[in-house]
Amino acid sequence: MSKIAFIFPGQGAQYCGMGQDFYEKTAIGKEVFDKASELLGFSVPELCFEKNDRLDITEYTQAAMVTTSIAMMRVLEAEKGIKPSVAAGLSLGEYCALAASGVMSDEDAIKTVRQRGILMQEAVPLGLGAMSAILSMDAAEIEEVLSDMEGVQIANYNCPGQIVISGKKEMVEKANEKLLSAGAKRAILLNVSGPFHSEMLRGAGEKLGEVLDKVDINEPVIPYVPNVTAQYVTEKEAVKDLLKKQVSSSVRWQQSVETMLADGVDTFIEIGPGKTLAGFIKKIKRDVTVLNIEKLEDLEKLSDL
Repeated sequence: MSKIAFIFPGQGAQYCGMGQDFYEKTAIGKEVFDKASELLGFSVPELCFEKNDRLDITEYTQAAMVTTSIAMMRVLEAEKGIKPSVAAGLSLGEYCALAASGVMSDEDAIKTVRQRGILMQEAVPLGLGAMSAILSMDAAEIEEVLSDMEGVQIANYNCPGQIVISGKKEMVEKANEKLLSAGAKRAILLNVSGPFHSEMLRGAGEKLGEVLDKVDINEPVIPYVPNVTAQYVTEKEAVKDLLKKQVSSSVRWQQSVETMLADGVDTFIEIGPGKTLAGFIKKIKRDVTVLNIEKLEDLEKLSDL
């Protein structure tokens, strides 16, 4: 029998129309979207389904993404009866994993990421920070190059050959030059609104801690794997501190996947827009089952599980 992990994508995977069929064709999906609108004070279906400039603005993106992924997950559970053994999410997606594991209610996950998005958006003035994807270079080599550079750090360990760095704009640009000279195949500046998962976001993490103080945290029904440690969390006491640190810490996605693989997970179901995580996992371990659910028809992929 398969050992299943539910995994959830992060910011950047959003697109206009995501989750629309779940909203229009299922009562559960509609309920999640409508509840999010009630909680947030604006129309989440309008944000997700109609052309607009807000969907790519962090303070709106995060709530839209989490609402969409949670709606898809709840429909999947109801229609297919599938329960995961573990959950994980990349950056923002960790909040969906918290909902999947029972640590946080769907409503609290949606409300919290709305505040998280605002805090991250406001943390660093536009133009002061940057992020860059470094391709075809080992993580250890990147760490070595960055070790004597202040103001830049690894933001994401995505998969072998893809690392993201983040920090002060001028330092990221200098790091790009040094990494290319040291053997990186490419260094691509990303079109993002801030230096996420860098020390420049530490203040946002502290303020998020104040938001989290008002959120009810439950014991996990199933374990989840946080980005900061990439190790199973099975007790609620650690959760708030991990989420506070996550904003300015490296996302250890590759290590998180390796933790789940070592525990016998052989089937990963990516729930949410795009297939980003499926691509990462196939580069981490080719011979595992990876399925993605972003359209209602995708549920048929799960019939044999």
